[in-house]
Amino acid sequence: MPLPRWLAQINKRVFNPRELKRGVRPVLTHLGRTSGKTYHTPLEAYPVGNGYMFILMYGSGSDWAKNVTASGTATLRVDGHDVELVSPRVVPREVAWPQLPETVKPPPNFMRVTGALQMDISGDTRPPQ
Repeated sequence: MPLPRWLAQINKRVFNPRELKRGVRPVLTHLGRTSGKTYHTPLEAYPVGNGYMFILMYGSGSDWAKNVTASGTATLRVDGHDVELVSPRVVPREVAWPQLPETVKPPPNFMRVTGALQMDISGDTRPPQ
């Protein structure tokens, strides 16, 4: 089991709003699967192939991961550019970790993170290099 749900709730209610105000991290915008409300979640986003990888620190049961998986789309604001993402899929750590840039260290084993959510860039919306 990944990090505990109670820690995810603290993160969502306390630290995420602070990160959004700071404006430093990439932000994933997605729709609530039952509410239809728009959510903005600061996450680390790693470019891989023709898309991005998001490490599932709290597992695939995280609200943001379930929302994105249910809708099939999300928008990532990274480096001041919006990137439309599609085709979310959970990939196991054995598949995810080798795709990450060499500068990214996977979470330590004691954190029990079992995978990542990978999404593809929709059409020709890759941000300028």
